[in-house]
Amino acid sequence: MTQTRLYQNIFNKIQDDIKNGIYQLGSKLPPERDLAQQLGVSRTSVREAIIALEVNGIVEVKLGSGVYVIKDQQDQDLEQTGFNTNIHPLLIPHLKEDSAVTPFEVLEARLQIEPYLAELAAKHRTDEQLEEIKEAFFMNVRDNLEHSSEHIGDRLFHIRIAEASQNSAFSFFLKYLLGKQYTELFSRMRSLYTPEDMPLRSQHEHQEIMAAIQSQDGAAAYKAMQKHLQNVINIFSRKV
Repeated sequence: MTQTRLYQNIFNKIQDDIKNGIYQLGSKLPPERDLAQQLGVSRTSVREAIIALEVNGIVEVKLGSGVYVIKDQQDQDLEQTGFNTNIHPLLIPHLKEDSAVTPFEVLEARLQIEPYLAELAAKHRTDEQLEEIKEAFFMNVRDNLEHSSEHIGDRLFHIRIAEASQNSAFSFFLKYLLGKQYTELFSRMRSLYTPEDMPLRSQHEHQEIMAAIQSQDGAAAYKAMQKHLQNVINIFSRKV
């Protein structure tokens, strides 16, 4: 494995192991430390790969419990081949994934969905889910201090809020949208248009969102998330 985009190589290895039945649907992955030793990589790289797997809906990270496989080979084949035989053939071309989703389309979709998710999270989150949101926030803080280019904590923060909404459909859709942000096109746009102070600005906005969710103020959480995502769109549109 090369150091360049190392987490992607780890991602592919674990995904292949799932496809080959080494890790079955519902099974628990080895601890982070063990995976790092097996693959000869750092625990940080393993952590990034696991988060990428979670973003893509392949595993679920349960705080204090472990990482579990939630999508197996059959599920992945279903996505690639056009679903199952119960869907009428005339519908299949319209239901296949469109790979040409642009970064701004992703952000615009997130702007419509995530404020509502934040409102739901404020109303329905459990204490454990609040701790998971905080854990992701402090990971984001560490990413900023280390000048990380991956911003793993940022994505995980949004994922944890979606999960705390208690709406699995919305959570699944957001993970799909965040998965689109791993594309080369989005990475290129971010490298060209991200100002130096954007990570810290986002961090402060995340703190406002987290505070509203902690106080269970749905309206404030909605407004804070809406402001945050609109600011991101404005930055990439060069409106600020």
